[in-house]
Amino acid sequence: MAKTPQDMAATMIANMPEKTGKPLAEWVTIVRASGLEKHGEMIKLLKTEHGMTHGFANLVAHEVRGGVAAQLTDPSSDLVAAQYAGAKAGLRPIYDRIAEAVSGFGGDVELAPKKSYVSLRRARQFGLIQPSTRTRVDVGINLKDVPPEGRLEASGSFNGMVSHRVRIASPGEVDAQLLDWLRMAYERAG
Repeated sequence: MAKTPQDMAATMIANMPEKTGKPLAEWVTIVRASGLEKHGEMIKLLKTEHGMTHGFANLVAHEVRGGVAAQLTDPSSDLVAAQYAGAKAGLRPIYDRIAEAVSGFGGDVELAPKKSYVSLRRARQFGLIQPSTRTRVDVGINLKDVPPEGRLEASGSFNGMVSHRVRIASPGEVDAQLLDWLRMAYERAG
């Protein structure tokens, strides 16, 4: 079963000293001392001046701006749970299967929950997972130079942040073909 975003953040926080040389609190102090206020500026500082990966830099920036660590135990902060609540609860296994597979692409994969979807990021967004109806999850994929064909349809009005969409109605439809498209988008986002 895929880890929740809270589980992944907790793992990153625990691994931060080994992977980055300092614990989260020290990185927060460094960023605050820089005087930077914008999220993107903080990430740029950590990546360029400290050699941090995007995932860790993003975690630190979120901690500086709002306290990720405090949200780890706050169930109201679980945007994914809210997306798959009520009538869409039956779609959660689809999300879990995709999230688990994508997380295996590399240590720099970031699952960034928003209010209505989860952004799949590396250096930039390469896809998204959105429970669009009670019976379907839409997977958006950035493959701008790949012509739409079959299940890989043009995104159209679905979401302007991706070039294609694949409609998924069951966990069994999370197959090698879908994961190949997502991996191709991931590799291009590096």
